[in-house]
Amino acid sequence: MAGVQPNSPLPAPRHHDENDREIETLEEFDHVAASGSLAGYRIQSVDLTDRTFALLGTDTTESVFLGCAMEPDAVAKVRAGGALVFPPIPGLPFDPYRGALYGPDELFAGLVDAGYDTTPDARTYRWYQQTKSDGDIFASMLRSIHDDAVSDALDEHLAGARVVGVMGGHALERDSVAYAGAARLGRRLARDGLTVATGGGPGAMEAANLGAYAAPFEDGMLDAALELLSKAPHFTPSVTDWARAAFDVRRDRPGGGASVGIPTWFYGHEPPNAFATHVAKYFVNAVREDGLLARCNAGVVFLPGAAGTVQEIFDNATPNYYQSRGEPTPMVLVDRAHWTERLPTWPLLQALAAGRPMAARIALVDSVDEVPQALARLGAGAVS
Repeated sequence: MAGVQPNSPLPAPRHHDENDREIETLEEFDHVAASGSLAGYRIQSVDLTDRTFALLGTDTTESVFLGCAMEPDAVAKVRAGGALVFPPIPGLPFDPYRGALYGPDELFAGLVDAGYDTTPDARTYRWYQQTKSDGDIFASMLRSIHDDAVSDALDEHLAGARVVGVMGGHALERDSVAYAGAARLGRRLARDGLTVATGGGPGAMEAANLGAYAAPFEDGMLDAALELLSKAPHFTPSVTDWARAAFDVRRDRPGGGASVGIPTWFYGHEPPNAFATHVAKYFVNAVREDGLLARCNAGVVFLPGAAGTVQEIFDNATPNYYQSRGEPTPMVLVDRAHWTERLPTWPLLQALAAGRPMAARIALVDSVDEVPQALARLGAGAVS
């Protein structure tokens, strides 16, 4: 990937489960095809141009090929054998049939050499803006397929994980005390064995992902990273400078801890951050927000924010109120003055929770240092 040196872990190749009907890597394809039958399988965005011989001799009854490059003879054979084939779509800046989450190196490819505007992330946003204004139903279908594929990959990645969400405003600058606090929080949560998930953007979201990235290293690594990042404190006026500073940190200290970012092209002015090692980026913001909160089975931490964070608080409170996802999950609001005076969300949340099981799952704390203990207290006896 031109301009960025890969140094953060991407989704590991899956070992094929015989009960899993999805094939997302060439390794999985070879394993299943060796049995002589792909019947009923879904082969997702795998380059099969060098597997014509295998395809010609394999049963493909009721199989589905999603965006798989194949030679014409192979396409004709699998279709004749009862397969449904959705061919790759040329000219797109993204793969609608992708079988894995994004990594920052993929989204920011070309950043160092040519700047952010040339990256797949920026080009996909421009495609989204153009097709959204055109009202093209084909483009709308591609966006829907893409987002569904990303959700599938996210579920596979998070299977069995204890996920804690960290929400907060995008405006938080890297040289602020609050940013450093959010980073320390992400580090502590990751060291406690939790998977940190954020909205994947800048500000408080980036800080929590940075903290998780710093978790395997000595404590001084985070201090050094904060000093380096302070040279480009905000993604305005230059996304390129802001992102390059993050990749400088990753280059200096490769192999950081894993975390998840779940951003959206709906907010195209907000770039994804480079510290979330696994990125589930969506076109539809409503799908993204609901999916992020629904997957936070170990609770959600709400750092100070504005309208977006307030919306997320009540998006999370609603299923806890109705118990539509089962047992309520912990909700911790950080900064008493912010949530009781500047944006008095806490009193309403308390009023909603009164007399309901969720009352035992909400807390208001003064600082990020109190969050781990609050999560542990609220989560005691909770069903994940």
